Amino acid sequence: MNDFRPLRAEDLVIGERTDIGTHTPSLGEIVDFASQWDPQVFHVDIEAATAGFFGGIIGSGIHSLAIYQRLAVQNLFAQWDVIAGRSIDSIQLTAPLRPDVPVHGLVTVQNIVFSHDDRALVTTLGELRPDDGKPILTIVADSYVRRIDRR
Repeated sequence: MNDFRPLRAEDLVIGERTDIGTHTPSLGEIVDFASQWDPQVFHVDIEAATAGFFGGIIGSGIHSLAIYQRLAVQNLFAQWDVIAGRSIDSIQLTAPLRPDVPVHGLVTVQNIVFSHDDRALVTTLGELRPDDGKPILTIVADSYVRRIDRR
């Protein structure tokens, strides 16, 4: 018997920071993703990227966001009773995603607004960082999370 109950808004704690795991994008993954979704030369052309500003291939910012989202869903949001995302208030791309460099995700609950009887608006700060600690991505987003049924 499965006793799993997803976390409701009342179960969440403002200020709680959760480790959502690590992902190491390979060169092939970066090039494949960018070839389909963001085919700029510094994402897909090794020679052009090596001669360019970053000195090599870098991952698309959209790829960084996709990595963050997968880690967050698999390792945190799947445990919450999420109804839907509402908004992304900010995305900052502060350093490049590099091939074969592990990136680590963190999510902090920043605010919970109990706006309706059946749901609350939860604001999170998400981060993706390599081991050196400088973020490559930060995202502030709002999601609706179900409240505990009081009937």
